[in-house]
Amino acid sequence: MYINWENKLIETIGENRYSHSLRVMETAVKLAMTYNVDLEKTRIAGILHDCGKIRNETYLLKRTDDFGIILDKSMEYNHELIHGPLGAEIAKVEYGIEDIEILDAIYYHTTGRENMSTLDKIIYIADYIEPKRNFEGVEKVRDMAFSDINQSIIMAMEKTISFLIKNNKLIHPNTIKARNYLIIESNKY
Repeated sequence: MYINWENKLIETIGENRYSHSLRVMETAVKLAMTYNVDLEKTRIAGILHDCGKIRNETYLLKRTDDFGIILDKSMEYNHELIHGPLGAEIAKVEYGIEDIEILDAIYYHTTGRENMSTLDKIIYIADYIEPKRNFEGVEKVRDMAFSDINQSIIMAMEKTISFLIKNNKLIHPNTIKARNYLIIESNKY
């Protein structure tokens, strides 16, 4: 199914972003095999996770308005965060995805959320560690993702939060809630 989406995705998000989406899908499938998650759902969520990452900012905001998406403060100040919620709407309306688990994985892949599903976690961390990502510490997170996905997400979120603080950017409340939730969960054992 997702093979037929190539041209439409390239037209919307560009070839580089499409290549990234393929790498996220491939990484996500490897993680899904490790954590026993439905492979087809994982492929769909992986290839479509950035379908709302529209390159033209004016068009991005128009599409957001078309879908009636209400922006929170973090999204108003950081338009990069819009593509998750917008992508979930586009996946539903334009790609016919009705599975709420897939739509949620697309929606929350940039911020995370409390009590993430395993598919949410896989798409979140696959986006962070896909093979072309190259920054200090990515190898450690990449290795951790295959042995303790919760710990890898905590590490990724802490790096993201540090980056946002250094660059005087807002931190989305869902990221804080997700990190806190995962820490509480990891301390239960």
